[in-house]
Amino acid sequence: MTIQAGDLRIDYSKQLIDEIAIARLLDLASARKATSAFARMANGEPINFTEGRAVGHMALRTPRGEKFLIDGVDVVPAVWLVLDQMANLARAIRIGEFVGSTGRKIRNVVNIGIGGSDLGPAMVYEALRGSRSPDITCRFVSNVDPADLEANLAGLDPAETLFIVASKTFTTVETLANARAAREWLAKQLGESAVEKHFVALSTNTQAVREFGIDTKNMFEFWDWVGGRFSVPSAIGLSVMIAVGPEVFFEFLGGMHSMDTHAAQAKGRANAPLMLALINIWNTAALQTSSRAIIPYSFDLRRFPAYLQQLIMESNGKSVRSDGTRVPYATSPVIWGEPGTNGQHAFMQLLHQGTNVVPIDFIGFARSSATDEARNELLFTNLLAQSRALAFGRSIDELPDSSARPHRVFEGNRPSTTIVAPELSAGVLGQLIALYEHSTFFEGVIWDINSFDQWGVELGKELALSIGLTLADFSTNDHPELDSSTHTLLSWFTEHRQNNNQ
Repeated sequence: MTIQAGDLRIDYSKQLIDEIAIARLLDLASARKATSAFARMANGEPINFTEGRAVGHMALRTPRGEKFLIDGVDVVPAVWLVLDQMANLARAIRIGEFVGSTGRKIRNVVNIGIGGSDLGPAMVYEALRGSRSPDITCRFVSNVDPADLEANLAGLDPAETLFIVASKTFTTVETLANARAAREWLAKQLGESAVEKHFVALSTNTQAVREFGIDTKNMFEFWDWVGGRFSVPSAIGLSVMIAVGPEVFFEFLGGMHSMDTHAAQAKGRANAPLMLALINIWNTAALQTSSRAIIPYSFDLRRFPAYLQQLIMESNGKSVRSDGTRVPYATSPVIWGEPGTNGQHAFMQLLHQGTNVVPIDFIGFARSSATDEARNELLFTNLLAQSRALAFGRSIDELPDSSARPHRVFEGNRPSTTIVAPELSAGVLGQLIALYEHSTFFEGVIWDINSFDQWGVELGKELALSIGLTLADFSTNDHPELDSSTHTLLSWFTEHRQNNNQ
């Protein structure tokens, strides 16, 4: 029950699964035509059926010279045109050719986005800490709470700061609100004319970018066949490329492509993302688990659980099948986690002895980017100890007689998968991300849901806009269309905001 996929060794022998279950799960994957569904995605067919779009994130890491067709058009040349544009800017910033309005070198990059345009680059930036330039610092702003931008601007010199505004349509409310505030901060200190030298855009809306004051030569395109949660290998990864350099970023893309190839070619139980998907489906269906923990024993991967929360739950948090009928079984569990060893002193008590069974993915590495090998050994042995204790537990017969004896029993049979690699290189990180992308895809196919839309995000956006318009004249109108709870809370907010302003 071990798979080797690229640099990743995946051990699922501590899952509550046997050969009979595996055989039946593989039959299920065959019945759902999971392999042919992956081929349709790789062929650029519009598998995002609710929006009529192809799903082309694998095109973003297809090597130069190879083909990836979407609607019959090879998009690889367009992808590499943008990647080369990104590389030119990244190199120019790193060697001091691209400078700010005062002629000083760019030393700070502030990425302004939300969702996938924040979680992806922020996670990869932290994960590749060992490859980052010591001369460039990246910060990431996503929350419309003014405290987020304020905290990230603290201590920055505007003359040495570049803002990256990531919004495909350049109309995302939260992103544009933060971008305008950042623009005001910069212009107040350097003047309006400085904006075009300190802002770049990741967008397709040329007019809106130009009206903002950004030179459209510094606008980087991406496409509607790339979902936000799959977009970090696109222009969305510009901040990462600036930090680590184009060569390391291309190594990252190569790792993703190697897992794409594995997912397309490996058969049956040799296919790592397919097996992860089947195990996850088994856990939700047979074990009826409702959450799943991701615990990387790596400080640099501390944002990985948050990244996977969006990737998995936004993709497969669905309850309607492709024919429009309601799903009669559980789909995505809640994804959560923290890095080890921190979690051992927080939530592991519940995972070992609580009433809920929570499957776990442990992730670990033989070597660390840090130099203290003794502590890295301690880290890895803790990973092994946790997975072993969860699986095998401790019986009451192994304990000395005492009144606390029943409280010290570990039932065991708590399932986990362990994923290890020699080190957290850029290529290995790419493999890890693509492994979970394709696992999520296979889960969606087998559950018969669309993993590539996100209508659940939209209603909140619509209501926020509507309530915002209501707030503008709330004190002079009754607004009977609001429910009583929302009306009361808006009244409270208006009263306390006014008191604060006074």
